[in-house]
Amino acid sequence: MKISVITVGKIKEKYLRDAIAEYSKRLSRYCRLEIIEVADERTPDQASEAVEENIRTKEGERLLKYVRDDMYVITLEIGGKMLTSEQFAEKIETLGVQGKSSIAFVIGGSIGLGREVLKRSDYALSFSKMTFPHQLMRVVLLEQVYRGYRIINGEPYHK
Repeated sequence: MKISVITVGKIKEKYLRDAIAEYSKRLSRYCRLEIIEVADERTPDQASEAVEENIRTKEGERLLKYVRDDMYVITLEIGGKMLTSEQFAEKIETLGVQGKSSIAFVIGGSIGLGREVLKRSDYALSFSKMTFPHQLMRVVLLEQVYRGYRIINGEPYHK
């Protein structure tokens, strides 16, 4: 299976880049992983809703350039469905059994995802009702994908 993480913004902190590199290496045993970063827009302080919507639209257009028709798209959203690690693993495994060979996880910028991206989403996933920095979410997502593959393969993992 091919896993794509399509995300807004670059990782600036070395410790996050190191964690992403580690999970990317670990995941290479289980899937083909690609991480695509698109440019983020600067959000002015006290931006109006119209300005924020315009930013989400621009970032969304950049994200959608990398979403192919054959991809199963999972967007990371605060309002998405929360799963246990076992349920998440089952979701990945079921998609593979159904013949989905490419999953795209889409992570928005600091103000979220645009309407067009949300429309293209096949599944909305939430890791928490809390808000996390989008750079950190990339690490959390990769760790959970790795954990999911460990579960799928009946390999030990920390509960």
